[in-house]
Amino acid sequence: MTGGQRTVAVIHTSPLTVEPLKALVSELVPGAAVVNFVDDSILPQLGRNGGDVSQVEERLLSYARFAQQVGADVILSACSSVGDVAAKMAAVVPLPVVRIDDAMADEAVARGKRIGVAATLPTTLAPTLALLRRKAQAAGSDAVFDARVANDAFRLLSDGDRDGHDRVLAALLSELAAANDVVVLAQASMARVLDSLTAADRQKFLTSPRLAVERVARALAVPAGEEAELG
Repeated sequence: MTGGQRTVAVIHTSPLTVEPLKALVSELVPGAAVVNFVDDSILPQLGRNGGDVSQVEERLLSYARFAQQVGADVILSACSSVGDVAAKMAAVVPLPVVRIDDAMADEAVARGKRIGVAATLPTTLAPTLALLRRKAQAAGSDAVFDARVANDAFRLLSDGDRDGHDRVLAALLSELAAANDVVVLAQASMARVLDSLTAADRQKFLTSPRLAVERVARALAVPAGEEAELG
């Protein structure tokens, strides 16, 4: 931190999350600088290896060390597919580390017993579902999970058909909203599709970006020496 300015380092696995998270930091942590580390090789590698995060873990820990080197005050790990690495990042750098979907999982368990979970990547669905189950167990909740993957949506997006992606994903989200008390979006990039849903359906959805950046803001208020992995 230089001259009193706070710095948030964000570790991304897709360029799609860069601008939305930067805008949220600007809104919720006024005056903070944002440093982005983007590695778009990670998700394709996880797709090929069946979601084995251990093969990309050391790379992610290196980004955490880079964040420390550039003077970051807090790290936001912006990818749900590698969420479990957040705790290991906190073990290698003396900085608070926020896992992007942790606050969302807390909120989901608090809001309902029937919890829908949506993703376009199986590699993202699995760690998000595991996180939700851990949160439910810790809270003593007997929540039931309805987890679904919109495989066609990801294929369409990969082919450059963003409208097709949005259309397929919106249909899946509508089905989940009808069947559940609350629905978790496992990927931050999915949030923009909510605008196409009814107002009643939109109220059932939880997305990670705003809740995560709110947690980043709180982490910046933690006294020096009390930093910890914050989800």
